[in-house]
Amino acid sequence: MKYLTGIVFFCSLILFSSVFVSPEYFPYVGLLPFFIPIIWLINLFLLIILTLSWKRIAFLPLLALIIGYKFALITFQWHDKNENAKGLKVLTYNAHNFFYKSNNEGKFDPNVYTWLQDHPADIKVFQEFYQDFTTTSRNSIKLLGEDMGFESSYQVIEGNPQKRSLGLAIFSKYSIIQEGKVFDKNGTNGAIFADILVNQDTIRIYNAHLESMRIDSEGLENIEGVKENYRQTLGKLHRGSLERSKQLSLLVEHIQNSPHPIILMGDLNEVPYSYTYFKLSENLENAFELMGRGFGFTYNRILIFLRIDHIFASPQLKPIQFKTHREVDYSDHYPVSATFTWEGLNIE
Repeated sequence: MKYLTGIVFFCSLILFSSVFVSPEYFPYVGLLPFFIPIIWLINLFLLIILTLSWKRIAFLPLLALIIGYKFALITFQWHDKNENAKGLKVLTYNAHNFFYKSNNEGKFDPNVYTWLQDHPADIKVFQEFYQDFTTTSRNSIKLLGEDMGFESSYQVIEGNPQKRSLGLAIFSKYSIIQEGKVFDKNGTNGAIFADILVNQDTIRIYNAHLESMRIDSEGLENIEGVKENYRQTLGKLHRGSLERSKQLSLLVEHIQNSPHPIILMGDLNEVPYSYTYFKLSENLENAFELMGRGFGFTYNRILIFLRIDHIFASPQLKPIQFKTHREVDYSDHYPVSATFTWEGLNIE
């Protein structure tokens, strides 16, 4: 038992340290953090067993849990709901092109627009945003922007900007005074920003959709599927983490040069146990950690234990409410919202 405990402790240190190493510099290090919840639970189990057995070696799993306490905090929180909080309300949503085949037999469901129009957020950002100027019922910019009195910033990533296209969008109840792209990639991935004037303060909003994990979730629904796809899945996870680390470098540099406090929202395709998450946490605060409730899982498919949609903000912007909208089933992601306040903000 002593040797097993020592091995587990050593593995714990390696896994805990892996979140500080970029996949660009160490091959496959991006896969290691996925094992952090497992090693954390193993240490907890060992601590209980060894403590009940009055073994002195119990101090090792205890030490591992203390060193890795941060991973518990980013996994589970239990703050008050505070649903009536007053402040700047924001929402992020990977809309899956407003066309989620799994739950509506391949048919477009216009109710997604109704829910988004009714949600009280002052700023709404979308990934995998589908715009169709040729069809009234799919003219997303009009339905979510013009019809609601919101200004919009839409950056096309793929398609015809005059007809049908995919991209990233930011909608704001307040004036947008500047906008632009951070980076983009053919497909659906990229990052954009918009400077928004909220009363007398300017806030920079980032909408990011980092490289997809590209996991075939349907192929992992049974044991046979896992056997057939696990090698391919590991390869995709590795390539995805490598690409996201490169995109992260561009995003972090842009954030560091921002003249305004920032709110970063979007589908980062990274679990909290990742280099991307910890790199962003160096200078930003995660709204779930400060005001979240439960596990906050945001993925709406077989891998339901993933929290990959995030809201980060500058420290001077304080989250006073956070919610994962698991009641909204129009995409393979759930919407995430938060309310922020800061010194001098006056919103009724």
